[in-house]
Amino acid sequence: MIMKNNPFNNYIENLKKALKKLKLPQSVEKILSTPNRIINKKISVRMDNGKSLKLNACRVQFNNARGPYKGGIRFHPDANLNEVKMLAAAMTIKCAVVNLPLGGAKGSVQFDPKKYSRFEIERISRAYAKAISPHIGENKDIPAPDVYTDSKIMSYILDEYEKINNRAEPGVVTGKPIPLGGSQGREAATGQGGVFVLLEIMKAAGLKSKDTKVAVQGFGNVGYHIARLLHEEGFTIVAVSDSAGGLYSKNGLDPRLVHKIKQEKKSVTAMYCEGKVCDSEKLLRDQVQVISNSELLECQCDILVPAALDNQITENNAGKIKAKLILELANGPTNPKADVVLFKKGVTIIPDVLANAGGVTVSYLEWVQNRTGYYWSENEVLEKMRPIMENAARQIFILSKELNIPLREAAFVSAVKTISEAIALRGGIK
Repeated sequence: MIMKNNPFNNYIENLKKALKKLKLPQSVEKILSTPNRIINKKISVRMDNGKSLKLNACRVQFNNARGPYKGGIRFHPDANLNEVKMLAAAMTIKCAVVNLPLGGAKGSVQFDPKKYSRFEIERISRAYAKAISPHIGENKDIPAPDVYTDSKIMSYILDEYEKINNRAEPGVVTGKPIPLGGSQGREAATGQGGVFVLLEIMKAAGLKSKDTKVAVQGFGNVGYHIARLLHEEGFTIVAVSDSAGGLYSKNGLDPRLVHKIKQEKKSVTAMYCEGKVCDSEKLLRDQVQVISNSELLECQCDILVPAALDNQITENNAGKIKAKLILELANGPTNPKADVVLFKKGVTIIPDVLANAGGVTVSYLEWVQNRTGYYWSENEVLEKMRPIMENAARQIFILSKELNIPLREAAFVSAVKTISEAIALRGGIK
């Protein structure tokens, strides 16, 4: 039985809506509600002080009817199996939404990487790679970076896997550094994909970008790149935030300047504040306000971009949101009850399974390059990525209008139909 407050519930709720629309047999719900495999491990790692640390680690391989499993690895103190199951299921849907020949997976190690040295993190990464090595491979399951993991972590996992298996296999992970077979364009991929999707949806809906005000919650890699790219497209970035707080200016902020300050001082508010003490004269002169993350969600803007953590928009704050369009670059930032509130308010939500699929799309292109041994320039990668994202956005928008349903429901209907066809062709639906 699925427990209350289980994040996997959100996926199940969206799945059931799609199954009802498609009138598929009960057997499909069972298949798409159950991971193919759950790998649960305790990994033991030697710390710098010589002591041994035991950590919970897992990999959920949700469904591979359409191709090898694909999905990130996160290092996070709150990582748990229910969350990883939800993310693995969402990856299955996401790959089908943008029509990539891949399935869905996700993995995690439960610890706070901020509290450990880089040598300890390397040993943890290698221990995790060793634990999941029998279950991954370029034709089996292809991990990638996620929360608090990066190209360096992928280097360790690639190296450990290749040592264990005594062969070169660069396609076993994506999100690698360029010298190890990584793809050009990967760093900005999620943000760039979000721009392609947003512009295509706005075009289909007859919306103009001129004078459009955007607020971005989360100013890490994804948040910075979406803010920078939209700024370059002529949008006005009125608010940005990170875990320490945010800034709001109706006149607009320069994302490149904010990013420079964040890189130097670790916080976007450091442009005007030292700790909790802020320069009120400078704030007044620039007409900028220091705001919280929750205040950013409710600020005056046309487009809201949640690019931080899940479950940020709930039934408790959905009614206060002023944006008319939400571009979900985080995974699962809006819960189903908030979806209902926002739909009634006429707010358009471009769901995460479409909006942030740029990352997995460029990961797919990296995997293709690794398998062929032929590598493309950044422009070539973007030229291949753009039609994938735009075609998916256009098809989901058309389907939502045909069925008179929100974009999220349309995305799930499209994906579930595609996945169930693959399962049926394999004889999995009786």
